[in-house]
Amino acid sequence: MKFSSRKAVVAALASMSVLAASACTSQATADNGKPSASASASQTGSPSESPSPSPTVDPVVWKSNVSEDATGVAVNTRVTAAADAGDLTQAALSYVSKKGNTVEVKGKLEAGTWTAGDLLEPGVKYALALSAKNSSGETEKVTRTFRTANLTLDDQIYVAVSPGDGADVGIGMPVIVRFDLPVTDKAAFEKHMAVTSSPAQAGSWYWLSSREAHWRPKSYWKPGTKVNVTAELNGVQSGRLYGEMSRTSSFTIGRSVIAKVNLKTHEMNVAINGKNVKTIPVTGGMPGFTTRSGVKVITDKVTNITMKAETIGLKKGEKGYYPDTPVKWALRLTNSGEFLHSAPWSVGDQGRRNVSHGCTGISNTNGAWVYENFKIGDIVDTTGTDRPMTMGNGIADWNLSWAAWQKGSAL
Repeated sequence: MKFSSRKAVVAALASMSVLAASACTSQATADNGKPSASASASQTGSPSESPSPSPTVDPVVWKSNVSEDATGVAVNTRVTAAADAGDLTQAALSYVSKKGNTVEVKGKLEAGTWTAGDLLEPGVKYALALSAKNSSGETEKVTRTFRTANLTLDDQIYVAVSPGDGADVGIGMPVIVRFDLPVTDKAAFEKHMAVTSSPAQAGSWYWLSSREAHWRPKSYWKPGTKVNVTAELNGVQSGRLYGEMSRTSSFTIGRSVIAKVNLKTHEMNVAINGKNVKTIPVTGGMPGFTTRSGVKVITDKVTNITMKAETIGLKKGEKGYYPDTPVKWALRLTNSGEFLHSAPWSVGDQGRRNVSHGCTGISNTNGAWVYENFKIGDIVDTTGTDRPMTMGNGIADWNLSWAAWQKGSAL
């Protein structure tokens, strides 16, 4: 019985093997004799796969030298911005002025970093808007704000530049930058002051004092030169003070006008564009009021003025004192009171002897001609006396050698 039972079991297992083999090697058929769809699919289909996870996109990391919501930011900060895990494509910096106006700050995006074109204004709120593309090419944007430190006028240095924009001046006119408070770090300021011209001419700055700097070319300007001045001093630090604003000016050099005054021969020869056009009899300063010799530059033109003895230090009753005197035509040459002016009262002495209180006197007729043909910045080169021009008394810049002039630079 045991044998028969085992035989039955083996037979049953064999039967199951045959069925299994038949299922693996035979096609199931539909009622129409064709393979069923389910059978065909079970044979030709591939195993099902799980969907791939989306790649992770790292967010843009914004970078700036000014922290978000920062306060008391120093005005000598030049804002920069960049992006990690992305490419910075655009940046815009602006502030709301104390008058409520929105002011855009220009800048430059280069090699992935944006740099502001100017330093900061005091006591205002700035907005820095940035755009960048992340690693998937999508644009991300952010706007950050910050506020600058407040400054009083006593903390800031006012800046003035001359000649002014659009001026037409003579070949001897230097660029002059003046400050209302002393500049203790002249080098820091000079690094942000530049003069360019067309045609180009070599030149240099010279600091007359902590409140005034001049720039002149090595030799007189070429007639027709276009000059551009930039004094990017807004926010520039000098000791405990900061530049209050930036300044620019563009002006033109006119024709060459040079007057040569000889107080030994008592004549003034005028050359325009290198050609002698007029010889004028003159009188200079009498003993005790000697006219200064040297290269002078016309700094002002006035008509119908009254000359007063007090302006040259004379008091009533002193030797040389004179009553108030009306003058029709006058061109200022020094701060101390020298003019080239009409002096009809001394026509008999003009061309013969020196009788003035230091000015160069000419007739009314010649005064009108000079006033018409000379401009601010033209040259009056005086010789024949032993009293020299001194720096700071008007524009005496051309009396220094080029080597001496260059030593006046802070750089």
